[in-house]
Amino acid sequence: MNPLVDLLKDQPLAPSLKILLVLTLLALLPAFILTTTSFVRTVVVLGFVRQGLGAQQAPPSQVIIGLSLFVSAFTMAPVAREVNAVAIEPYQRHELSEMQAIEKAVVPLKRFMLRQTREADLRMFYDATQTPLPKTPDEVMMRMAMPAFAISELTTAFQMGVMILLPFLVVDLAVASLLMSMGMMMVPPTMLSLPIKLLLFVLVDGWSLVVGSLLRSFA
Repeated sequence: MNPLVDLLKDQPLAPSLKILLVLTLLALLPAFILTTTSFVRTVVVLGFVRQGLGAQQAPPSQVIIGLSLFVSAFTMAPVAREVNAVAIEPYQRHELSEMQAIEKAVVPLKRFMLRQTREADLRMFYDATQTPLPKTPDEVMMRMAMPAFAISELTTAFQMGVMILLPFLVVDLAVASLLMSMGMMMVPPTMLSLPIKLLLFVLVDGWSLVVGSLLRSFA
């Protein structure tokens, strides 16, 4: 390993470097939340629910994003507790330097990401850089794990989206066929299908089913 890296791991950072590190982390925080937590899967799936219902602005995008953030916080709570136990509390007790605390904090997060990452997606990034495959999960580099995790999350979200959209598609086809058979071709199918889909969604307690499925998918 680089001797300079070893030195930085064991030595506390200067105040100016601490400020620079904090500002950098704050600037990268939105991208960090999007690419290393359960937010991507949650917001995409909830977006598919709204699209399937056909209600363009119900619920509003702010509600979808807010719900996704709260669900993601609930899902990531065990990881956050582990990060606090292995990195933040020892750092506050001055048992670890800044760089050592960051290295410790990355481990639980990387384990969570790798549990949700498909091997094919991870292999794709290693093949693209012609890097030898790691022998253990601890050897996986974060620069490989983060994009592979994001791709896997999108794939899983689209798979769940298909399962969500299919029942709504059946309702749309049934309503369109009924209007066609009655000769009411001038009536927009969404005028009848929207209240039917909303009624069915409420009757089956759709929001609880969707959010419950999201939570179980991260178990």
